[in-house]
Amino acid sequence: MNFKNWLKMGIIIPSSNTTVELEFTKVLSNKEDVLISCHFSRIKLDNVTVDDLTKMEKETERAASELSSIIPDIVIYACTTGSFFKNYIQYKELEEKIYKITKTPVVVTSSAVISALRKMKMRDIVLVTPYIDELNKKEVEFLAFHDINVVKVYGMNIIKNTEIGKVSPDVLYEFITSSLKEIKADFDGIFISCTNLRTFDIISKLEEKIGKPVISSNSATLWEALNKLDIRIPNIGLGMLFNT
Repeated sequence: MNFKNWLKMGIIIPSSNTTVELEFTKVLSNKEDVLISCHFSRIKLDNVTVDDLTKMEKETERAASELSSIIPDIVIYACTTGSFFKNYIQYKELEEKIYKITKTPVVVTSSAVISALRKMKMRDIVLVTPYIDELNKKEVEFLAFHDINVVKVYGMNIIKNTEIGKVSPDVLYEFITSSLKEIKADFDGIFISCTNLRTFDIISKLEEKIGKPVISSNSATLWEALNKLDIRIPNIGLGMLFNT
């Protein structure tokens, strides 16, 4: 193994998130030209509600401080709702807070999502989430602030984050394809929100079915992080976003 090209990703995730580790490490492992290792710090979250997200955010500095010990090449705040529930530019506050501690480039999921949607020229989207209505409304407003129009939102109304992580890719695929049958308006693509939803196995499959781009919280976050590291991984299998 060549450690000359070794890059370390420090990743802050909700304590109940079981998907980011699974998806990121699977995609990034066994690359011949570069070794990218993922190092995680958890911040306490049980339920995906405003109250629990508020408590979780207070642990950000502690998690960033822990990750700074490994001297990471990049730090990622991998939570979607956790980076927009307070205001429309909460991600900037998180970026500044984490950078102040780690002195390294920072990626925050909600910001990465906006960048990815703009890259793919997705102005009118279908939004798919596991969230309750309160958070769906906040996300629609957050996206609208950044000039992204949600044509239709489909939420799964799951509160407990561990239950979100248990949603299989097959179940998620069926939920999305069934929901799309009722859409009459045109749209530019689909955004699947939440870093704890397992999406990597179905992104390309969905794109083939609808002929439009599909972006998830995790695909956008990883795409932004690799861009900041100036890394290109061919045949990554995560859809149109990685082929642009």
